[in-house]
Amino acid sequence: MATITAGEFRNGVTFEMDGKVMQVVEFQHVKPGKGAAFVRTKMKDVLGGGVTETSFNPTAKFETAYIERKDAEYSYSDGDLFYFMDQETFDMVPVSKGDLPDGFAFVKENTVCKLMIYKEKVVGVEAPNFVELEITETDPGFKGDTATNVTKPATVETGAEIKVPLFINPGDRIKIDTRTGEYLERCKG
Repeated sequence: MATITAGEFRNGVTFEMDGKVMQVVEFQHVKPGKGAAFVRTKMKDVLGGGVTETSFNPTAKFETAYIERKDAEYSYSDGDLFYFMDQETFDMVPVSKGDLPDGFAFVKENTVCKLMIYKEKVVGVEAPNFVELEITETDPGFKGDTATNVTKPATVETGAEIKVPLFINPGDRIKIDTRTGEYLERCKG
């Protein structure tokens, strides 16, 4: 297996540490006036989900963890299992609800996502960063009501709730950032 040193860390790099698969979120090379240099690292446990911060000696070695990212179309859900169709083999891949990101509430059927696969096991799903969805339920907007930063709850076609500006009406299509769950803009047409 290939190894990587802490001095070679970059954002997004994945490596094995203490039996866990970690992904570098942020890193900083620090060279204090006195003492040895070190690498301050913020990393996420890919399988467990926790984020930790640690400092490493730049020469510390770790096994590289190769996480394959494959396109797969979200097909349907059945209880706590969500099924994705592999875009190459057309196999149906089940993923448990716990392996889905928070922003998955905004993903509708037939949307292409990325499955994160480690040692032939799906360890996570990356939803598209932005989706366009239709508002199915919200209080009607009022003409001329353009107060800034005032929002109201709305339900989108996937059943998820989101805060939207007062001028949004049922039937409007909006763009949502799935990473934050925030309304971005009303879509044209």
